[in-house]
Amino acid sequence: MARTPNYAWERKDRDRIKAAKKAEKEAAKAATASTKPADETQSNVEE
Repeated sequence: MARTPNYAWERKDRDRIKAAKKAEKEAAKAATASTKPADETQSNVEE
């Protein structure tokens, strides 16, 4: 016998996974953005 679909739970689970991926991408973007200006500053000092 097939199970009864629980659409609300499945939707919340998809949204939770999507939010986790989005937060991970934003954290990675913030990490690269925070290191990029430091690299540019060092190159300006050397010149």
